[in-house]
Amino acid sequence: MSAGRRLLRAASLAAALGLWQLLTSLDVNLWLRFEQFPTVGEVASAFADRLGTGAYWQDLGHSLRRIGAGFVLAAVLGVAAGTAVARSRWAADLLGPLVEVVRPVPAIALVPVAILLLPTNEQGIVFITFAAAFFPVVVSTRHAVRALSPVWEEAVLTMGGGRSRVLFSVVLPGALPGVFGGLSVGIGVAWICVISAEMISGEYGVGYRTWQDYTVVDYPGVFVGMATIGALGWLTSTAVELLGRRATAWLPRPAVRASAGTRRPADRGAGRSAAGAPAPRTAVPRKEPVP
Repeated sequence: MSAGRRLLRAASLAAALGLWQLLTSLDVNLWLRFEQFPTVGEVASAFADRLGTGAYWQDLGHSLRRIGAGFVLAAVLGVAAGTAVARSRWAADLLGPLVEVVRPVPAIALVPVAILLLPTNEQGIVFITFAAAFFPVVVSTRHAVRALSPVWEEAVLTMGGGRSRVLFSVVLPGALPGVFGGLSVGIGVAWICVISAEMISGEYGVGYRTWQDYTVVDYPGVFVGMATIGALGWLTSTAVELLGRRATAWLPRPAVRASAGTRRPADRGAGRSAAGAPAPRTAVPRKEPVP
């Protein structure tokens, strides 16, 4: 990323924070009521105080452990189930209807099921996190596998490769871009649901602490929790995207568009041969006059 783009992104964030500070410091109340909002300075002060406490880092560790366990489980089982549904008629008939029926149900609506089904709240929160990330991964993997060209598989089979060779040499590598797209969506949805589950039935965690701050009317603490959730979601999503880029580094990347005033290399090399010398002009036959 160029320095200009980094500067633009930083300026965008600074402008948003500046507008927030202006509206809250002036107690603006024009349909949207900002007089109850804490200022940026108050939130920053509360955030600095939280960083020095052990409870903040304990909550952070609980949330990261829950999101890690649920997301890794969803990634492994989601890729396996999506590949099976796309490749096997039996799996499509057995698992396909179950996936389509349960998928529209919001993961946070499974909180009563998790409470009744699992012995501890910790396991219930991990289960909800798993359910939130599982279905985006399944659907994206299924579409990615089905979109693969059958020519690659036929080539491997023609050269004597078996079904396992086709799976690990053609299907899974070819579906990686779609798989990581689902993983990127899944990690974001997982954060939404793990925070909601912590607010409802959790003990410790960023979501639990944010809800406790709300109940005691500690609004700067609420915004500290929101900022922490946003930062954690951004960092984990960025990590998934970077991992996806490394895993698919063998794929061709789109060329960067040249600016309007810059000539492309192809344009500068037009009219020259491969050795760099001017290309010979093709002689145009002259018409002989008809007697």
